[in-house]
Amino acid sequence: MGRSNAGKSTFINSLVNNSKLAKTSNTPGKTRLINHFEIITDCGNFIFADLPGYGYAKVSKTMQQEWQKNLEEYLLKRENLKHCFLFIDSRHGLLDNDIKMIDWLIINKVPFINILAKADMAKQGEISKRIKEIEDFTKTMCIPYSSKKPFYREKVFDFLECNIN
Repeated sequence: MGRSNAGKSTFINSLVNNSKLAKTSNTPGKTRLINHFEIITDCGNFIFADLPGYGYAKVSKTMQQEWQKNLEEYLLKRENLKHCFLFIDSRHGLLDNDIKMIDWLIINKVPFINILAKADMAKQGEISKRIKEIEDFTKTMCIPYSSKKPFYREKVFDFLECNIN
């Protein structure tokens, strides 16, 4: 989950090394449904859900409200949900709607970690600063990620292997 255009679909594509699996676009709001993907790895099989983003998207307010309702229902009633990955764009850090989502996740006791997406688009010093800011605020881990730098994938697989299976 994350803001529209935060890199959620690109993350799924880069994890499985298939740029055509989840639809991506430079236009926010491309993902409009909850899409499930089974990912089979050496460390286990996982089902990822690619969720519509929150925040800016070129859709009506009614459509955004419908997405929010569906998202809340999905997260609260999904019995086999193990963890949420909250995507935060490294170029912007925590924005108001990220903070609202974090508060909602904490209040509703939904387990999550943070993915600092697009880590290749910010300076290393900025990445370290954002990670500390996010971890201090959320009290959960933050993994930097870039679809363009494959070494970040290992940190995600390490987390999955240790925490999800």
